[in-house]
Amino acid sequence: MKALLVSILLGLGAGCFAQQTEKYPLGNYQELTDTKPHDSKETWMKMNAPAALSWGTTDMRYTKLDIPDVKKSTRIQLKAWKGERVNAQAVLWTRNDLNHVSVAVSDLKNGKSAIPSSAISTHFVRYVMTDEFGQGCGHRPNKAEWDSLIVADALDINKTLDVKACSTQPVWIKIWVPSDAKAGKYKGTLTVSGENLSPMKLQVEVEVLNRTLPEPKDWAFYLDLWQNPYAVARYYQVPLWSQAHFDAMRPIMKMLADAGQRTITASIMHKPWNGQTEDHFDSMITRIRKIDGTWEYDYAVFDKWVGFMMDEIGIDDMICCYTMIPWALRFDYYDQATNRIQFVEAKPGDKAYTEYWGTFLKDFADHLRKKGWFEKTAISMDERPMEAMREAIKVIKQADPEFKITLAGNYHAEIQEDLHYLCIPFGQKFPDDVLAARKSKGQISTYYTCCVEPFPNLFTFSDPAEAAWTAIHAVADNYEGYLRWAVNSWTADPLRDSRFRTWPAGDTYSIYPGPRSSIRFERLVEGIQDCEKIRILRKELESEKAAGKLKRLNEEVGKFKFDNISGSKPSASTMVNRLEEILNSL
Repeated sequence: MKALLVSILLGLGAGCFAQQTEKYPLGNYQELTDTKPHDSKETWMKMNAPAALSWGTTDMRYTKLDIPDVKKSTRIQLKAWKGERVNAQAVLWTRNDLNHVSVAVSDLKNGKSAIPSSAISTHFVRYVMTDEFGQGCGHRPNKAEWDSLIVADALDINKTLDVKACSTQPVWIKIWVPSDAKAGKYKGTLTVSGENLSPMKLQVEVEVLNRTLPEPKDWAFYLDLWQNPYAVARYYQVPLWSQAHFDAMRPIMKMLADAGQRTITASIMHKPWNGQTEDHFDSMITRIRKIDGTWEYDYAVFDKWVGFMMDEIGIDDMICCYTMIPWALRFDYYDQATNRIQFVEAKPGDKAYTEYWGTFLKDFADHLRKKGWFEKTAISMDERPMEAMREAIKVIKQADPEFKITLAGNYHAEIQEDLHYLCIPFGQKFPDDVLAARKSKGQISTYYTCCVEPFPNLFTFSDPAEAAWTAIHAVADNYEGYLRWAVNSWTADPLRDSRFRTWPAGDTYSIYPGPRSSIRFERLVEGIQDCEKIRILRKELESEKAAGKLKRLNEEVGKFKFDNISGSKPSASTMVNRLEEILNSL
């Protein structure tokens, strides 16, 4: 019933949505109030016209209640490779109430060739409550203790929006250039209009360069953003693992696939992270201890989730199964003798731990081989001590020595050879010889950020360009890619309030319900595309023996290395813009 209601609401338009007080809005909704000081009404009334429209920059989160600091411009010139997604941001501001504002964009034409309007999406940028970095990691039980304000981030799915007097409304434009587009300059028009707003126009120009970016599924960059299917069931108010649940998840996960996502996040025990998110992860595999003491395993949910992600979404590089070393060392099973859920409490190295996991892993390996998934599956841990990892690795190898093992955590030379995929924190480093050896063996080496790093990061208050910087850093320090622990572990009210009881705001998600993308997510994709450009250009320039151009490129990329920014916070936008100029000029 909820899924049907959502479909009806999304089809009717902004004026027909449910009440603004809806607990889990998917269509229109009312933003929270910003209590910070802003431009006065008197200041707004000094505008030369009732409303104004200009191109802005994607490097800014424009404040809602201030007149934007923009140099008015009616024309934007972008450059793109074939197959690339490029972004722009326009800014509308008004001293009067504007009703049912809408945005339209024409085809972009180059003679008889065109980038169709169907390849262009426009989004009102919505405002969400954020806070501040503070001490980074740690509990935040009282939101009033943290400096909070609303910031522009979510990219709305509504096609019309009422804009209040004395406010600014940014508009995000995303252009996905067709891979078969003819090189040249394409021009078109963006039009903003409303019931009481005469059409206002901006000129759009995209120069398509004679280079081609591969499809996201073919990108070399290893992107690992952890999914939370349980959050989707709660927010969309649908039964867990029902058809309505998968219908709700499909467009969300497709956004991940279009960003080049490589891994599937699967939870193989109850609360692997001790229920730290608003919606805890449960076990996708049911363990049954029978009356005679033997074990039986039900893989129905695991198979359904993995099959959905592989077959319907197209994410199929690796299934990362969390975890053998949870934060709370309590392992669930259903006990037939007592007809209850019971727990084994044991630590790695204990006999009970070895028996519980060893028996399961042997059966799991057999099941995975029957499904044809064994080579893609890894037993995964995160931020666990080395000695605990050693003991877990022993159990895994005893069960099946061909199992892949992954860790997102500190670098330990003693175990790195056992880890098919090792992701280390920002600021740590692989020794050069180790990294080279891992690459030669086909092992994956990446890095991650979390609540620790004030820069770079993907918080709702982070500078937008930091998301692109984050991806480029991976290539600069010779990693295969980037991991972030959550892409949709939504807060209680994610569309309106990104603050959480622990960690800086926005740490738990970058895709909103709807689904709605975000400034952060789009800029991350931008950075990943830059990484692909770097890879392609390096190969081309090396083959052409263009030493001067290659040196120029490598010097610019090298500025994104940790050693070159430690001790200071660089201007992410300046660095990213400069690199992109070079990538589009070589």
